[in-house]
Amino acid sequence: MTHDQIAIVAILVATVGLFLWGRWRHDIVALAALLACVATGLVPDSDAFAGFGHPAVITVACVLVLGQALQTSGAVDALTRRVLPKQAGPMLAILSIAGLGAVLSSFMNNVGALALLMPAALQIAKKLDLPPGKILMPLAFATVLGGITTLIGTPPNLIVSGFRAQNGGESFAMFDFSPVGVPVALAGLVFLGIVGWRLVPTRRPEGADSFVTGTYVTEARVPEGSSTAGKSLRDLEEDLAEVDAQVVGLIRDQRRIPAPGPYRDVRVGDILVIEAEPEALAAAVEVLGLRLEEDVREDKNAKERAASETKGQDEAAPVATETATDTTKAKDEGAAGSALYSKEIELAELVVRSRAELVGRSMQQIRLRERFGINLLAVSRQGRRSAARLRSMPIVDGDVLLVQGAPAAILEFANRYGCVPLAERTLRIPDRRKALMAALIMAASVGGAAFGLVPAAIAFAAGVLAAVLVGVIPVRQLYDAIDWSVIVLLAALMPVAGAMATTGAADVLAKSMIGTFAGTNVVIALTLVLVLTMCLSDFMNNAATAAVMCPISMSVASQVGVSADPFLMAVAVGASCSFLTPIGHQNNTLILGPSGFRFGDYWKVGLLVEIVVVIVAVPLLLWFWLP
Repeated sequence: MTHDQIAIVAILVATVGLFLWGRWRHDIVALAALLACVATGLVPDSDAFAGFGHPAVITVACVLVLGQALQTSGAVDALTRRVLPKQAGPMLAILSIAGLGAVLSSFMNNVGALALLMPAALQIAKKLDLPPGKILMPLAFATVLGGITTLIGTPPNLIVSGFRAQNGGESFAMFDFSPVGVPVALAGLVFLGIVGWRLVPTRRPEGADSFVTGTYVTEARVPEGSSTAGKSLRDLEEDLAEVDAQVVGLIRDQRRIPAPGPYRDVRVGDILVIEAEPEALAAAVEVLGLRLEEDVREDKNAKERAASETKGQDEAAPVATETATDTTKAKDEGAAGSALYSKEIELAELVVRSRAELVGRSMQQIRLRERFGINLLAVSRQGRRSAARLRSMPIVDGDVLLVQGAPAAILEFANRYGCVPLAERTLRIPDRRKALMAALIMAASVGGAAFGLVPAAIAFAAGVLAAVLVGVIPVRQLYDAIDWSVIVLLAALMPVAGAMATTGAADVLAKSMIGTFAGTNVVIALTLVLVLTMCLSDFMNNAATAAVMCPISMSVASQVGVSADPFLMAVAVGASCSFLTPIGHQNNTLILGPSGFRFGDYWKVGLLVEIVVVIVAVPLLLWFWLP
């Protein structure tokens, strides 16, 4: 071996060792490897940071943003409610939610897909009286499998595609991964749904019931054109039964009917008092086609302000006629209005402390909207109900308030009136317009890339721009949606992988591997690359695994005298299929706590899934990609 070959192999071994050790974050290790290559002259100074402009890196960042838009707009929530069966046994329920997870992860970040479906999975587990892990492990594995089916499904696919383009070929197209990826994912799903979930260890997470707020009570108005108008309350009860919610009151013409009869018809303009679990609150509003009363009030106030401003411009107003009190109030309301009507708002859950200043007072009395620019959307009172309207309801200690507003305003209100934010969890009120726009933008981006109209990076960058311009995702959240550690990892390792190829180190490693195990047998060589990639991915980041294995796989293909395509595809499949440990993939880690799993609970099911992947993938790789 030459000096350069020894140097790059030493850097590679040290990098893999640091990945496995886990003492430092993977992006820091990758950056150190890049700088080591620059210091030893393996990567020219001018090319050190070229990876940050690589199309694969840009595409990953844009896909993360568009996936976040689908998540925050409620598009996936609406799809989940329509696809998942309302009544099903364990096998059908697991197949349904795992299948949906696989489809979602084909077009968005698989960690985001799992996070979106976890609340639904926990509800299914509770309904079927199953340990959470029996649902969560198949779901996590399915979202990993779904990523191997498209170009944008997971970063390793983009790395493999970029590496192919850098070495004289063309980038893989959007669905080039599907002929192998789809059958592998389907085989994994069938195994998980029929056999796999039964082998998952039975664990009960500690403190599983520690975060219980009870049901929320909210007010929602029947708008013009709603399908709810004209239905009886009995009909609505049947619709709401699907999302575990119920109507507990009706407000008509400002008069509350606390126990309306089941055959009373609902009219446009009625306000329904709905009781639901926190995660079901948005679903209840969306299923009935209602609008939260605070949103209706917000629109009305906005129109009144607009009319007032127009009138004020047309009529000359006397100067300095306001009193000091009026001026202060106007400033307060102006500040609150600017916060309330900003796109940069969030939902938060606040629990009212004992003896807090808020106890015994209503939102109307403290002028929550006018002073802080915050909406009170719902109240949870641990089984107790109040006959008062939300805005006039006296707050008691222990109430949990679901509020909407600017983060700074919510924090100010909580500090001022003695409220404590609950542990953060995802609560979304659906916006049909934004959900539709997010879905259309993602579909257009995928279509543009799939049909070769524009390169994938351009298609998804245009999608991000469109999402920002139409207000689907706030500018403030644009960069928050990107996992920068992954971006740095990809950009840093690309020049390192290139150095392995240019120095000839990959060829040396490939010759050693082939001479020892495979000889000239293509099947053994391909299986070896796939299994080795899977083993590495079980203990180190999947993107890093792909970057390390790409040059080696191409050299192996050259040694046995065949096309590099089946070997690159084997790397793409193997890098994503890490099921043996909770650290092999972020999705495996994500379910560790909610399921109550231990480190050794994954391999029993994971090993069988990986065997299924190898059995199905190797013949397909040879069939579709070997000339």
